[in-house]
Formats: sequence, structure tokens, C-alpha cells
Amino acid sequence: MKAINLNNVQEAGTGSNRLPAGGYVAIIEKVEDFPEKEYLRVTYDIAEGEYSGYYGQLRKDHPEWAENGWLGAYVKSYKEKALPMLKRFCTAVSHSNGNYVFDLKNNSDEQTLVGKYIGLVFREEEYYGNDGSIKTRLSVSFECSADKIRSNDFKVPDVKRLAPETPETANGFAPIPDSVKSELPFI
Repeated sequence: MKAINLNNVQEAGTGSNRLPAGGYVAIIEKVEDFPEKEYLRVTYDIAEGEYSGYYGQLRKDHPEWAENGWLGAYVKSYKEKALPMLKRFCTAVSHSNGNYVFDLKNNSDEQTLVGKYIGLVFREEEYYGNDGSIKTRLSVSFECSADKIRSNDFKVPDVKRLAPETPETANGFAPIPDSVKSELPFI
């Protein structure tokens, strides 16, 4: 084995301080608009309780994880079919901040969301890792008022499981129908 100096390497944790699924009062730290794709990227951190500052600490400890901007962030689409979820988000922010109103009808500035509180409920979901194994990660399932989180008036959804593989969907690929094969140049 080659010589390796571990003096300046941070030791990996045991995973015991991983944020568990549940409800948390969060604070919105940054909002970016992507008008060409019709969504906002909302960056947050845990604001209260045992895990307060959780994502800020992760960003500090692991800047390489934060480089792409998705650590402690999620999307709020404003496409037509996603408007009910956007309304839930706006209502949760409003009820968490003394009836602050993010008024989309009058083209409200998304930057006014920065510094506002919101209740976030996280669930675990399965995904395929780069090695093909099934892993789990935490994702925001829904928003509610910060008071609902504080009073434990929410239910954490069950783990979102991957659909079972069938021969038709193995490895994420579906078979090519015979009616299309003759049109493909590489078959």
C-alpha cells in the first residue's frame, strides 16, 4: 500500500448524527428562480431543536457536497400542474411568519422569502446508488406551518420505495417494441 498521511483528513462519522425522517422548523436561507424551467430552488436550514444548524454545519464540514447547491435545498415548481403544491408552500410560509404573504398574483419578489420560517416534513426515499445498490436518502415530503411541527401535528409518510423490477424494467431500460426497431439505425 502507498504511504498516506491522514493527519489533515477529517474522519468520517458513524452516521448516528444523520437527520432522521420527521418534522422540523426550518428557515429559508436562499431562493433562486429558474424561469426557463419554472421553478424556485429553496435552500433552508433547520432552525430549532436538536438538529438546529444541521445543513449549515454539513456545508461547512463538506464544501464539496455543497458545490452543486442542492445540500439542504429543494424545488418548488410553478408550472401549471404544480400550483397546488406551490400554494401549500405559500400557505405554510404565511402561517409560519405572522401571516406574511408571498403574493404571486402581484409578482412578489422571491427574495422576500429569505429569512422566513417554514415547517418541513422529511421522509426517506429509496434510490439506486452508483453501484446499483438500493440506498435511502431524506427528502422534503411536504410543508406545513412551523406551529404544526412544534405541536407534533403532522404525520411522517412511509418510506417511498422503488417500484419492484420486472424483466421489462430491469436496469432502468424497457424493451424496444418490434414496431419501432426497423426505424432505428443501430439495430
